[in-house]
Amino acid sequence: MDPGGAAILESSQRNLCWLFAPRPPLPAVSLGRMNVIDHVRDMAAAGLHSNVRLLSSLLLTMSNNNPELFSPSQKYQLLVYHADSLFHDKEYRNAVSKYSMALQQKKALSKTSKVRPSTGNSASTPQSQCLPSEIEVKYKMAECYTMLKQDKDAIAILDGIPSRQRTPKINMMLANLYKKAGQERPSVTSYKEVLRQCPLALDAILGLLSLSVKGAEVASMTMNVIQTVPNLDWLSVWIKAYAFVHTGDNSRAINTICSLEKKSLLRDNVDLLGSLADLYFRAGDNKNSVLKFEQAQMLDPYLIKAPAFLGMDVYGYLLAREGRLEDVENLGCRLFNISDQHAEPWVVSGCHSFYSKRYSRALYLGAKAIQLNSNSVQALLLKGAALRNMGRVQEAIIHFREAIRLAPCRLDCYEGLIECYLASNSIREAMVMANNVYKTLGANAQTLTLLATVCLEDPVTQEKAKTLLDKALTQRPDYIKAVVKKAELLSREQKYEDGIALLRNALANQSDCVLHRILVWTPMTRSL
Repeated sequence: MDPGGAAILESSQRNLCWLFAPRPPLPAVSLGRMNVIDHVRDMAAAGLHSNVRLLSSLLLTMSNNNPELFSPSQKYQLLVYHADSLFHDKEYRNAVSKYSMALQQKKALSKTSKVRPSTGNSASTPQSQCLPSEIEVKYKMAECYTMLKQDKDAIAILDGIPSRQRTPKINMMLANLYKKAGQERPSVTSYKEVLRQCPLALDAILGLLSLSVKGAEVASMTMNVIQTVPNLDWLSVWIKAYAFVHTGDNSRAINTICSLEKKSLLRDNVDLLGSLADLYFRAGDNKNSVLKFEQAQMLDPYLIKAPAFLGMDVYGYLLAREGRLEDVENLGCRLFNISDQHAEPWVVSGCHSFYSKRYSRALYLGAKAIQLNSNSVQALLLKGAALRNMGRVQEAIIHFREAIRLAPCRLDCYEGLIECYLASNSIREAMVMANNVYKTLGANAQTLTLLATVCLEDPVTQEKAKTLLDKALTQRPDYIKAVVKKAELLSREQKYEDGIALLRNALANQSDCVLHRILVWTPMTRSL
């Protein structure tokens, strides 16, 4: 063989020896100086959720086929990032499954004192050892459970976190879940813990006030921050106002919030205007309630609801009650354009259907609203009213009782239940309920009228009804429901001239479609 051919043969042999010689495996999951887990983490941080989902799914399959490919800590990270991407896609049940697998992986990882490096970890950066927080994983699991309406499971997973490791958002979620479940003591404890860590957490303050914690006690928890942070002198007055709200003292709450709203720095605040609309509604002053809702809507055309007041569904109900069905329809369309994932647009459309006497449609829309928010009082009232008008009184009673449980200071919840009792001729139950409301919420024009409404159903208590209505009208001559019931009583007694005078005096001060209809159909008016 010539020297050139020998050299070529020797070179080929060396190449073959190199090709088949044993050597360390290549870092198959490393890309440049970062490993693939680092890239997944960076994509997750950048919000590339669909990309994270695809890549993490493939990498988890690779890991299942070759357990040596990733270290336990890397597999834990992959499971968490994959679950996060599922959570973002609203696949909550699947996300819970993956979060559970991640926690199991983390538990196994914690048992080893030293993390075993993987074959592909040689190029890992120090950042790759920063594992996702186990506490955050449990919080995300709880969020999934709440979206799946499995509140007990959400409470269980958060309860498993030691108290010292609970972040403010964990305590806030626990407080809300406890409150929803009727567990007031642990709810109060959790809300207080939120305030201890974040003394300006106003929704936590509202939560404590709603659970009958005294306003002075709540204010004391914020005193330090009020004294040290400038321009917070309004906060103590704000707490005082909402303490009145949650004790049912509507008039003092209105006066206090008005004093806040008139201050230059808080003028035209949407939340305060919405709260005033809410309070006027509770006080039976529908005219001022509508006015405040309109002002709030002008300031924020995308407003649907806020933690401190009722949503725009109440505004829709008031418009429907006034017969302004075209405005109700427009409001419903506008709210649907903002979001169809809130109960309020469905309730507004349901009010339009109800006052158009399409009760089956109203029932469907009310049920849809409750599906979106089981705590929507207005949705429960809508569905209850639709069921009652369809003759399904016992089902309606269940919904009104649930509304009372959620909003014990709202008179309209009791009115709906009492109307059900009267519709089923259960006058005794209606009388007991009306007396309880009178004692609980106090002797005001609304409770006097409600009690008089029940008394009107029994011939024996007609005189008592008359006395109660006179007291109500003495307190508030402009209270529409009292005027209506007094006109009804005068009509029964055939005192038509007195009834017409009463209605005309009321209409001289305010325009109301209900009063106009009664006046038109009064027998004395027809005879004229």
